[in-house]
Amino acid sequence: MATADEQIRISDRVKKRLDSRRREGESYNDVLDRLLGETTDSDFEDGFGLLSEAEGEWIREQRADAKDERKERMRGLGNV
Repeated sequence: MATADEQIRISDRVKKRLDSRRREGESYNDVLDRLLGETTDSDFEDGFGLLSEAEGEWIREQRADAKDERKERMRGLGNV
């Protein structure tokens, strides 16, 4: 087992949350590594390149159309 390269401070509340997620034999480093690997938060660049250019263009067109429709609805509400 490797020794810690660095120490971090956490609140008692966070420690309790980590404790509740720790599995038998897991170090705090292990549990943090596992939990961080499961997050849905992503880097800004994650997902780039998943869609083809045609798919991306279709999405852009749909968004623009929806925006135009919302503007027209708002204009119509203003004339009531």
